[in-house]
Amino acid sequence: MVLAQGLGNSPYSSLGIGELYSPANVTNMGMGGVGISNASGFYLNLQNPALLAQRRRYTVFEVGLVGQSTGLSQNISNTEQSQSNVAGNLGYLALAFPANSRWNMSLSLKPYTYVNYNTRQYIAVPGTPYTAVYNYTGRGGLNKATFANGITVTRNFYVGAEASFLFGNVTNSADSRAILDPNGSTDLLVTHLNRVNYSDIVFKLGAAWRPKLNDKWILNLGATYDPQTRIKAQQTDIYQQTSLSGLAITAPDTLRLNSNSKATLPQQMHFGISLEKLNHGLLVGVDVGLQKWSEYRTADNKPGGLVDAMNVAGGVEYTPKPASNRYRDLITYRAGFQYNQMPYKIGGQTINDINGSLGISLPLGYNLVNHVTLSLVAGQRGVLTASQIRERYVQIGLGFSLNDWWFIKRAVD
Repeated sequence: MVLAQGLGNSPYSSLGIGELYSPANVTNMGMGGVGISNASGFYLNLQNPALLAQRRRYTVFEVGLVGQSTGLSQNISNTEQSQSNVAGNLGYLALAFPANSRWNMSLSLKPYTYVNYNTRQYIAVPGTPYTAVYNYTGRGGLNKATFANGITVTRNFYVGAEASFLFGNVTNSADSRAILDPNGSTDLLVTHLNRVNYSDIVFKLGAAWRPKLNDKWILNLGATYDPQTRIKAQQTDIYQQTSLSGLAITAPDTLRLNSNSKATLPQQMHFGISLEKLNHGLLVGVDVGLQKWSEYRTADNKPGGLVDAMNVAGGVEYTPKPASNRYRDLITYRAGFQYNQMPYKIGGQTINDINGSLGISLPLGYNLVNHVTLSLVAGQRGVLTASQIRERYVQIGLGFSLNDWWFIKRAVD
């Protein structure tokens, strides 16, 4: 199942609704995530629904797998503390097919966010010789089931829309303990558990224009818009006192049980431009995204402590000779970079994420229209200053694209 199991421990996932998965499929991952304006007849683009209209007779089924190795570091009392973890997840399942010569559809299922963190904090209790220990843990995330449509308006202009069912839950727990007894036999643990279940429909609009500049070059322009959305949420809040061994000291105090509320997801805008060389397998593109995360409100309708975010990505894709019959001429190579200004602000400083990527697609099967794609992304988020946590990561994506002429009405003589 595609559940938001996460890509390893990330303290930043404690903020908002968690870490957002990249909307790019494995193919686009290898070129910096660029995909708002550029499409391909062999691969499915999940970033701009309007680009579905550029597909023709082929139906494509795609599977993406994502794994990540992360190293976390932080300066604590002038000493660098580090840990590492490795995790993976099913990135997406997607199917696109033609409804007619001007209209294409797609169905996809993928994780949207993940929450996975476990942190501990020691604080001296003022006026006493005791120390308090606070443990914070979070698990869960949101998933998206999407139905998208792309329609050809004119020969080179396309529009698209998608509706997604967003669902999942996030559980955050915090416990506190004052260390009174070195053996812990008399210490009490106070635990607060908060669980929020989300389920609602969100929308995205897209447009793309593909004018021909001359006999050799085509210009691709694309844009998408996600409007601000209020999504349904059900909250449960429980407090309880226990011993360190887990023995209940008091009965659980349920403050809320499946209380209905709504959270606010922000509007997002993405723009892309790319140049494509006809019959030469060369494409160069740049994407820019703006996300108004300052508009985010929790299920309690409170500010989530996030700031507006933006990202810039650039990438290149090259296939030596697309019209050739030689296998090596049909291998596609990709490279890219990405700069992300995250919606997190720690100690008054914005968290930035910078990464570079490489990718390769190998054709397979009859007529070599199927592909297996491998993409590698390496980057760093945050720096070792103040209270920031530095994350250095290597992400690997493995994708399979299967093309065929499905849903064709057969003629029998």
